[in-house]
Amino acid sequence: MKIILLGAPGSGKGTLAKKISRDFDIPQISTGDLFRAIVKESSPLANKVKEIMASGGLVPDEITIEMVKDRIAKPDCKKGFILDGFPRTVKQGEALATFSNIDTVILVELANEVIIDRLSSRRTCPNCGEIYSIEDNPEEICKKCNTPLIQRDDDKPDTIRHRLEVYDKNTSPLINFYSDRLFKVSSAGSPEETYSPVKAFLTKLEEKGE
Repeated sequence: MKIILLGAPGSGKGTLAKKISRDFDIPQISTGDLFRAIVKESSPLANKVKEIMASGGLVPDEITIEMVKDRIAKPDCKKGFILDGFPRTVKQGEALATFSNIDTVILVELANEVIIDRLSSRRTCPNCGEIYSIEDNPEEICKKCNTPLIQRDDDKPDTIRHRLEVYDKNTSPLINFYSDRLFKVSSAGSPEETYSPVKAFLTKLEEKGE
C-alpha cells in the first residue's frame, strides 16, 4: 500500500505512521529523515543538498521530489510506503503522480486550539532528547537523565500559530487534490482511538488489493 499522511503539525501524524509501519510492514518516509540521511552520503544529489544547506538556503521542490523518488525506488518500498511530510504542496503532489500511484491519503484532523495546547505543553530534554508533557511531568525534570527540561522555540504558542498558518496556506489545498481517495480520522482521542479506524480501513484496502 502506498499511503500519504496529511495533517497539521502536532496532529499526531508521526505516532500514527509508526503504528501503520509496524502492523503493515511498510516504511515510514519523512522528508526530515531523508535530509538527515542524505547529508551523510557521497553522491551528486547529496553534494547538492549539502551545498544548499551550508549556504542557509531552502532546498527547492525539484531536489525534494528527486530525493523522494530515489527513496521509494529502494527495495524496502516494494510492498508500499507511508509518506509523512510529503507532498506539502499541490505542485509536489502533481510531481509525485508522475512516478507513483498513491492508494489512499489519510487526513488526521485536530482543531488548531487543541494542537496549540498540546504542543505548548511539551517539554524536551536538551541532553537525551526525551519529550514530555508538563501534565505528566510537572517537575520538568527528565526521568531518564535527571536534566532540567526546556521548551523548544517551535513549541511556543506564537511559533505554533505561524506553522499552522503555513500549513493552511500551502498544504490544505492538497485535501481537495486528493478528494477521490481521502480517509479522514480525528486525533482528538488517544493514539489507540485514532489508530483503530485507520487500521480497520487499511486492512480492508489491503484485502481488496490482494
